[in-house]
Amino acid sequence: MIHETKNKITTSGSVPTGLSDRHRGILYAVSGGVLWGGSGVAGQYLLQDAGFTTEWLVTARLILGGLILLLIDGWQHHGEIFRIWKSRQNARELVVFALFGMMLVSYSYFACIRYGNAAAATVMQYLMPAVIVLYTTVRYLRLPTKLELGCVGLAMLGTFLLVTHGDIRSLAIPFIAFVWGVVSAISGAIYTMMPRRLIRAWRAPLIIGWGMLLGGLALGLGTQPDLVSGAWTAVSVFAFAYLVLGGTVLAFSLYLGSTKYLEPSETGVLGSTEPVTAIVLSILLLGQPITLLDVLGSACILLTVVLLARR
Repeated sequence: MIHETKNKITTSGSVPTGLSDRHRGILYAVSGGVLWGGSGVAGQYLLQDAGFTTEWLVTARLILGGLILLLIDGWQHHGEIFRIWKSRQNARELVVFALFGMMLVSYSYFACIRYGNAAAATVMQYLMPAVIVLYTTVRYLRLPTKLELGCVGLAMLGTFLLVTHGDIRSLAIPFIAFVWGVVSAISGAIYTMMPRRLIRAWRAPLIIGWGMLLGGLALGLGTQPDLVSGAWTAVSVFAFAYLVLGGTVLAFSLYLGSTKYLEPSETGVLGSTEPVTAIVLSILLLGQPITLLDVLGSACILLTVVLLARR
């Protein structure tokens, strides 16, 4: 297990400098969302411009990302990556997390884009904080706090403004895309909440690595994609490398690592920095014009970070 060093008050009465556990969790969650925003742009390029299939892209992303994380964790902890399987409870939770969390959230998001559009997929995915708050309300028989309700509302409003510019008619999508969007929100809630005990008891790279590897292998066996997909150019190689390293290994590690310090509902809301990043990168890389609604939507999402940080 990892033994975290807690911030303590010194004998002189001063507080040591550095991030508190809570602020570290906020930084992790926000950074994960930012990296995901970049991976969305890379993934859209690979799917729409480079001709990659959804099944191949998600399968390769998960398997490679899982292997990298397990290799890093094994090197840091002297190869002890299999000890977690000695416990039936650990094994059961890992399998559920891999199949119903990691694999589903990865595939359903890209499937929603494939059958609908990126705007609809982003809006549907960020119903996740509402799903988490609803689950914790029912599971623990407590009403959500005003802060939780306010932050969920701000995150959803900001995302809606960013991807629709206030026009609900732009979300007219096929029913199959709507279904995949709902699956994306639910599976996103699962992968945010499910591994929390395992991450606190063990370590984030180990849990996420096994989740990705098992999820990728299961998806590959189920869909059997071709061994090679898409047009491999210098740009597509760079986009794929970022998707695996930045948008998968680092993004998932930071985002799920934040659940060690934050409530799942807070982590889900803070991850809403993803659409802000996607908009900024679209403006910088694709020449998309910025509007007042883009600014308002970004402000709503960033305000959730400020509110939770000041809690």
